[in-house]
Amino acid sequence: MRILIVGAGALGGYFGARLLQADRDVTFLVRPRRAAQLAKTGLVVRSKLGDAHIPSPPHVLAENISGPYDLILVGCKAYDLVPTMESFASAVGPGTAILPFLNGMKHLDSLSERFGAQHVLGGLAMISASLDDDGIVLHLNETHVLAYGEIGGARSPRIDAISAMFAGANFDARATNTIVQELWEKWVFIATLGGITSLMRGLVGDIERAGAADLALALLDECSAIAASQGYAPRATVLERGRKLFTAPGSTLTASMMKDIERGAPIEADHIVGDLLARRVGSANEPSLLRIVYAHLKAYEARREREMKSTASNR
Repeated sequence: MRILIVGAGALGGYFGARLLQADRDVTFLVRPRRAAQLAKTGLVVRSKLGDAHIPSPPHVLAENISGPYDLILVGCKAYDLVPTMESFASAVGPGTAILPFLNGMKHLDSLSERFGAQHVLGGLAMISASLDDDGIVLHLNETHVLAYGEIGGARSPRIDAISAMFAGANFDARATNTIVQELWEKWVFIATLGGITSLMRGLVGDIERAGAADLALALLDECSAIAASQGYAPRATVLERGRKLFTAPGSTLTASMMKDIERGAPIEADHIVGDLLARRVGSANEPSLLRIVYAHLKAYEARREREMKSTASNR
C-alpha cells in the first residue's frame, strides 16, 4: 500500500516516522522549506515511547506528484484545507482512500464535494506533539492514537487493509464502526476546552481556582446538547470523563487554540466553534455561552487582521 502523508509537521511527521520505522511505503507531501529541512537533517522524533531518526525520508512537492496513492493521510488545520486539497488532488485515483484527521465535521463535506464521498473515511488523532524551531517533532505525552473507520459504519476491505498497514508500527491504531459518533464527541470536548480556556485565558486549573468551573461545565452541556440535537449525544462515560477533566484542581490542561491566541497565530474559530454554534437548535436570542466564546474568538481574529495590516503598511 502506497501511503501519502500530507505534511511532515507534528502530526504527520510523528505517525509517518513510526510507519517508516515499520518499513511501510510512505511519502511526505511537503512545501519547499520543509523539503530543504528534511534533506538537511532528516526526520527526527523525540518521544518517551522511543525516538526516531529517518535520515532521508521520502518526500515530494505537489508539482512533482507522479500518480495516485492508495491512502492519503491529511492532518492540516481546517483553515488550510482548501489549498491542501489542491496540493494532493493529483494523488487521488479511482481507488484512493482519503483519511483526514481534522477537528469538527465540516471537512468531511468539503473532501466529499471535492473528491467524492466514496473516497473519504473518518479519522481522529489523539496526540500532543509540536514541531520545534529546528523541525524536530516533539511528542509531549504518552498518547499516540489513530482511530479510523467508514463514515457509514461498516467494516470494509479497505479498513482491513489499513489496519494491516498500521499493525506493528509504534502507535495505537484502532479501527472503529462508530467513527462519526467519536468525531462528534471529540468535537464537543475540544470546543469546550478551546472555548473556555481561550475565553478565560487560563489553564483548566486556573479556571477552577477562580471559582469558574461551573462555566466550563455549562459550556460542555451546551455543546453536548447541540451534538444530541444532531443525533450524536455524547455517551455517558465520555461526558463523565469530560466533567472530571474540566473541574480538576491544579490541572495544567489547556487547548492548542489558547496557545495559538497567545502567540498571535491563526485559529480554527469558525471550524471548531462557529460551525458547532450554527447547528444549535433554538432561538438566536436564547442565552448562549458558546455564542460569547465565538464572539470572543472572532474579535481576536479581527484584531489580529487589523494589526497585521498595520504592520504591513508601516514597512
